[in-house]
Amino acid sequence: MFRKIIAVIAFSCGAISVAAQGLPTDAPLTIRPLVQQLGETLLKGKQGSIVAIRPETGEILCLATNSPQGPNVSLAIAKAYAPGSTFKTAQALAMLSEGVITDEMKIECSGSFLDGNIRVNCHKHSSPLSLKEALAYSCNTWFLQTFASMINDEFMYESRDEAVDTWRDYMRSMGLGGPLIIDMPGEMGGLLANSNYLNRRYKNGWDGKTIIWAGMGQGDVTMTPLQMCNLAVTIANKGEYHVPHIYKDTKEHPLAKRFKERRHTKVSPKAYKPVIEGMRMAVESGTAEKINTPKYKICGKTGTIENPGRDHSAFIGFAPMGHPKIAVAVYIENGGFGADMAAPIASLIIEMYLKGKLSEQSEQLAEKLADKRLFK
Repeated sequence: MFRKIIAVIAFSCGAISVAAQGLPTDAPLTIRPLVQQLGETLLKGKQGSIVAIRPETGEILCLATNSPQGPNVSLAIAKAYAPGSTFKTAQALAMLSEGVITDEMKIECSGSFLDGNIRVNCHKHSSPLSLKEALAYSCNTWFLQTFASMINDEFMYESRDEAVDTWRDYMRSMGLGGPLIIDMPGEMGGLLANSNYLNRRYKNGWDGKTIIWAGMGQGDVTMTPLQMCNLAVTIANKGEYHVPHIYKDTKEHPLAKRFKERRHTKVSPKAYKPVIEGMRMAVESGTAEKINTPKYKICGKTGTIENPGRDHSAFIGFAPMGHPKIAVAVYIENGGFGADMAAPIASLIIEMYLKGKLSEQSEQLAEKLADKRLFK
């Protein structure tokens, strides 16, 4: 039975390669054994990562990874992926703060975004949509159009260089696009295009249309699953976060000062309410409605990332809505739609942490997900 599998409480240090990385093995970890064991089981036969963080402290609760060669922590802290539609949350926060959009403005979507030779299909949903609805139903048109308008806004910004650098400053303040400097070696960053990068890459010039794909979390933007989870933390905390850490603060092994200081994003505090409500709507009636539960309120955002093979499946979220105790990011390579694999995996991780066990129905779902192998 699946319950017997997840009842194993001995945390496998091999999954995170603590000893192999030269880290002290006598220091207590922040990892929750039951949550970690569940994560490792759910990742069998899949390549990807599950990262969970306690928003209040920055403690890493789960850092599960898997690949055809076995666990590989680099997938979570050093491999930069396109975040896909999970990034729309960060886009909304930056554009709300800048006044480029409001939470009440509505945008028409006819089923796809069209601009010259660019065509991007969208999910089926009503039209026009408010920001909350655009997040809930992951409307590509909404975010492609608004992001391009921000970069091309000649009234608000003196140049496109200023516009994109302003945008990047918001993202960096959320801990995206660069190492968070956690207490594990090997962490790497990602990509957030600034004006210098774009001017070097596009010698003949660029504008909002050139980099429009960043509006939906693809193109000139990549980040690690750890950074994606930290984004969920900043939203759960309405603009604050601690640098994530995997070791507990003890007298024998005290944490460095940087882990104890609370950091603040550049985002306007007023911007968080509509984004959180949009993430809640995504779980109540939007792209992640399959994981809605009466037990507690989950806020989340799915992501389906295009690539040469099968789409990657991603999800970020936190729970409970009123008093967040856990933030989660799940990234499954070639896992398909974000709602099909990443979201349900995240919901099980959340349930295990909040309840200490899985319900009978959740056990059945866990067995089904664990049996779904993307490689032998």
